[in-house]
Amino acid sequence: MNSPQRIVLAITGASGAVYGRRCLEALKDAGAETHLIVSKSAEMTLSYELGIKAADLESLAFARYAAADIGAPISSGSFRTDGMIVAPCSVKTMSEIATGVTGNLVSRAADVILKERRRLVLMVRETPFHLGHLRTMTALTEMGAIIAPPLPPFYIEPKSVDDLVDQSVGRVLDLVGVASPLAKRWGEDLVKGARPKS
Repeated sequence: MNSPQRIVLAITGASGAVYGRRCLEALKDAGAETHLIVSKSAEMTLSYELGIKAADLESLAFARYAAADIGAPISSGSFRTDGMIVAPCSVKTMSEIATGVTGNLVSRAADVILKERRRLVLMVRETPFHLGHLRTMTALTEMGAIIAPPLPPFYIEPKSVDDLVDQSVGRVLDLVGVASPLAKRWGEDLVKGARPKS
């Protein structure tokens, strides 16, 4: 029997806490072993945007670590994982990862993912971007990370905000190799040869 996929999921303080929660739900539904980190700023955002505490997410994860716990298993490259998602990813976190600053478990775990040549996906969730942000994204891409802002996919003809969230989360799970039914796929779920309505 194959071992479940092991994914690190970090939720940071940018707006869009719903992406982190939905990623957790989808990873659990897919049978993945999720290792969760919630930053201090994310704890506030979870409260503001979803009316929940970080502890409310623990049942969705295999393990949860404090952001200050730099001795956690996921801080070492010898702890095997299949990838990491940061959802949402603040510009602060993105910048720390790009510069190798590892002052907390989020940036340390991401640094490990990069040095071990594993898949790192950042759902960067701040806009507009200035030149420094764009250069940081370029540097991270050159290091092997994937920058995946959760942009709304209107070709799926969404009926709700949940539809938009699900599509973005489904595509991100694709990027770390986790099978999920959330994403509607052009040429598969959507009619082959059809065009989005203008």
